[in-house]
Amino acid sequence: MDPLMTTLAFLFFGFLGIVLLVIAAKTIRIVPQATVMLVERLGRFDKVASSGLNLLVPFLDRPRAVYWTNTRPGLTQIDLREQYIDLPPQPVITRDNVTIHVDSVVYWQITDPVKAVYEMNDLVGGVVQLTITGMRAVMCDMDLDHTLSQRDQINAKLRIILDDATDKWGAKVTPVDVKNINPPEDVRITMEKQMTAERNRRALVLQAEGDRQAAITRAEGEKQAAVTRAEGEKESAILQAEGAAQARLRNAQAEAEAISSVAQVMEEHGNPAQYLITTRYIESLRDMTRTNNSKVIFMPVETSAMLASVGAIKEVLGQSGVKSGEESPVSPRKPRELPR
Repeated sequence: MDPLMTTLAFLFFGFLGIVLLVIAAKTIRIVPQATVMLVERLGRFDKVASSGLNLLVPFLDRPRAVYWTNTRPGLTQIDLREQYIDLPPQPVITRDNVTIHVDSVVYWQITDPVKAVYEMNDLVGGVVQLTITGMRAVMCDMDLDHTLSQRDQINAKLRIILDDATDKWGAKVTPVDVKNINPPEDVRITMEKQMTAERNRRALVLQAEGDRQAAITRAEGEKQAAVTRAEGEKESAILQAEGAAQARLRNAQAEAEAISSVAQVMEEHGNPAQYLITTRYIESLRDMTRTNNSKVIFMPVETSAMLASVGAIKEVLGQSGVKSGEESPVSPRKPRELPR
């Protein structure tokens, strides 16, 4: 065989093999999981190539490349997974004219790849700028104290703003988290002093409240103790009064029994009334002679008759069973010697 013909045949089959490889490369496209690819035919959108094996018409169909911020240039595959954008600190002026620096994280996800490519030129850049402007719009209506204490409210407002704007872009913003809010150094020092003063005030208030509760508890304890003490004194007084009454009752009963005994004896040997009068007379004489200033004592009753009566009474009592030297419960005491 002619060597020239062999060479031409070799070149022909080689060229044909290269053409077939190119056609196969342009025809067969494998798309990974959770990604899609937009296919344009003659420059116009034709279909969405989902994950797996996809066949294209060579030289007529071609994938649409995207040029988004923070993505690989000329990327033909669109990721449908949730993604995040870490925003650098941005200056924001609050309502009370304090400039703070806020950095945040935006989580977003593509819901419609056709809108994400054809409705917005740079989807990632649009989300970043929209987040920055929305953050400034939300925080400019809030004071510094509110921006530091109401992060959940800021996140909710930012999410509403971003959802309304990105819905027509075929994307959905999930959580928007404000990471750090950094006020100026002088404001931070002032806030620390204010916080220290507030904590001191709370400590004083708590101490005063504790003292008040302690005083109330102490007063209640003293009140209870006074009530218990008064009840005890009352019970003691009642018991003492009952004891005294019982003692007086026993004394009265004993005196009545003694008088009754003496009266029985006197009915047999003398006059009981004369005995009682004589007893009271002797007691009166005893009281009259107790003072040192008593110089003269009037004797309205004859002394000899009185002493005779007393002797008779003693004799009667001796006969009635009373021992010598032991006084009867109603017997008169010996009168003191009268001063001369």
